[in-house]
Amino acid sequence: MPLGEEKNGACDRSIYVNNPHLDSMKDDILYHFNLGTSTHDLPAMFGDVKFVCVGGSPWRMKSFTEYIAKELGLSEPNAEFPNICEGTDRYAMYKVGPVLSVSHGMGIPSISIMLHELIKLLYHAHCTDVTVVRIGTSGGIGLKPGIVVVTKQSVDSVFQPRLEQIILGKPVVRSTELDAELAEELLQCGKDLAEFETVIGNTMCTLDFYEGINILRLYRISMSFLIHHLLSASL
Repeated sequence: MPLGEEKNGACDRSIYVNNPHLDSMKDDILYHFNLGTSTHDLPAMFGDVKFVCVGGSPWRMKSFTEYIAKELGLSEPNAEFPNICEGTDRYAMYKVGPVLSVSHGMGIPSISIMLHELIKLLYHAHCTDVTVVRIGTSGGIGLKPGIVVVTKQSVDSVFQPRLEQIILGKPVVRSTELDAELAEELLQCGKDLAEFETVIGNTMCTLDFYEGINILRLYRISMSFLIHHLLSASL
């Protein structure tokens, strides 16, 4: 997502939303967060956010918040973290210090809705220098269970690095290249911790958990068959 735009030769590191109508709105209702610009003081609530971590499960994101609070020494033992979005059952949101933790449910449509409102939230809160990371689990090709994969690029169900959306009746294709510098930093962090193996790779994201992801399973089966065939031929 765009973190800033060029202004007079310098980069403004505030969140940038390419929507000229936002500033003229009397109230921007972030419906699925149960937040709004007229009902909440978003700069006071979120203006210090520097890191946003998103994941599928509300329970996992609360657990992550508790873990981060302990690691950063920002909470008392047995502290409770209220769900900022408790007025809705769509998403859960927790905050500790400069870290915002948000659930996004399952699938591209669900995460798309969440990101749409999240980016506007960060914009209205006048946040700067924000890093957004998605954390979660997935299968892997040629990787042992437990390996941490830092995604450099997401691919669709036909292995193309793109996301196609229909916007106002027209197909719009966007690149899924991620921040390469951040990926390298995370890789180095994994090496420094030396608690688990960390690699950089690609991640497939499909429109369906069962049928859409079958192509990945077939690919894995084909790869296993090919490897077995090559090993047999070399004996």
